[in-house]
Amino acid sequence: MPLRLESKREIVASVNAVASEALSVVVADYRGLNVAEMTDLRRQARETGVYLKVVQNTLAKRAIEGTEYECIDETLVGPTMLAFSQEDPGAAARLIKDFGKEHSALEVKALSVNGKLYGAQDIDVLAKLPTRDEAISRLMGTMQAPVGKFVRTANAVPVKFVRTLVALKDQKQDAA
Repeated sequence: MPLRLESKREIVASVNAVASEALSVVVADYRGLNVAEMTDLRRQARETGVYLKVVQNTLAKRAIEGTEYECIDETLVGPTMLAFSQEDPGAAARLIKDFGKEHSALEVKALSVNGKLYGAQDIDVLAKLPTRDEAISRLMGTMQAPVGKFVRTANAVPVKFVRTLVALKDQKQDAA
């Protein structure tokens, strides 16, 4: 059943709103996935903060106009699914990559981050980006390391002094 003009406008507006706020996008070909697999993929997308949308290419092209994802225009050929990362730049790439391991029918066409188009082979780079929490914990560990080393170094002076006093005491007791 063809979409009415108003439905098409709603789809374009909703995808455009998500695209203008998204951190990255993965374009994939979903041919060969059955309904149960697509439902599972959509469930996983909701859980990870990824906006997943199967959309006609002409509507997708209109939806990405004026956003930094206009570069994916040339990849919108054939059945297309768009996965927008909304909270974490690597979330969509991780989702599609992990799901693609179990379902070989899901094929990555391209991806885009900050208005730059990358090929399907670059999905590993984006998927390996740390999540926000991981990045914060790594940063905190890096910031904490010099402070911890300083504390251990500053603590070494009194410890050595006490050890020297104990050694002197033991030496005097042995001499007596």
